Amino acid sequence: MNRKLLDKLCCSFDKSDLQVQVFHETEDRQIIEGILNCPTCERYFPIIYGIPIMTPDQFREKALELPSLKRWGLELDVDRDSFRLEKPLAHKELGK
Repeated sequence: MNRKLLDKLCCSFDKSDLQVQVFHETEDRQIIEGILNCPTCERYFPIIYGIPIMTPDQFREKALELPSLKRWGLELDVDRDSFRLEKPLAHKELGK
């Protein structure tokens, strides 16, 4: 995913700006794996193979996302139906 795309993305639920945490990127700063997080509604959207997964909750399957989340050291909030993390991310601002 090109970092310039970050300026154009917003939360698909409340239209808030998203924060990003990168777990793997190429030498030319293309994001391969990471997570986008909405600070307002606390939903997360994974970036897998360079593709941000921004689909609504009803069309996502937690079982498909759990392996990536575990690899990144993150857990889902199992008490909620929506896609929120157990603990908030320690966000960092990335240069664009």
